[in-house]
Amino acid sequence: MTTIMTTYPQDLTDEIDLAHEARANTEAFGELYRRHVTRVYRYHMAHTGNVKDAEDLTSQTFMAALEGIRSFRGTGSFAAWLLGIAARKKAMFFRSGRLRDEIPIEAANQIPSPNLGTDQLANQRLRLESITHALKQISPERADAIALCFFSELTYAEAGLVLNKSEAAAKMLVSRGLQDLRERTSLVFEVEL
Repeated sequence: MTTIMTTYPQDLTDEIDLAHEARANTEAFGELYRRHVTRVYRYHMAHTGNVKDAEDLTSQTFMAALEGIRSFRGTGSFAAWLLGIAARKKAMFFRSGRLRDEIPIEAANQIPSPNLGTDQLANQRLRLESITHALKQISPERADAIALCFFSELTYAEAGLVLNKSEAAAKMLVSRGLQDLRERTSLVFEVEL
């Protein structure tokens, strides 16, 4: 069963305060990094299917965030702002045509969930492999919406901010993208829209 996160992982006010503190305090930025590195990595992994590229793009995303932290206004979540940077880095990467030879997708879970058993991790890896392959076959906008909501665990509203769409439009992209995925994979998706 796959669900989309509908609440923030930490208190939104705490994140905004932490982001403002990160302008002058590298330890505060380090905490933001720890909170969001997995979601950024999974976002890039979902699009590239390549560990090395996902790692490079994750690094580039955080470097750009550190350099541009003063531009974070706090009008939305820090996660949405950060994934906006990740989306721009991904777009630049694909425009440059620097794709590497693919490394097996099993490596995508180098940052495993500590709460999952071995059989659950194996199942998660198989699903990730199938989904990543299928994401490359659907419209880029729908694939991006799915990656933002599932892999990066953004809410529809946050994904809408990253995609420059309304919350309803982000929901529709995810819904239609999931339908496309259902037609291309044997996976069953249970999503609360």
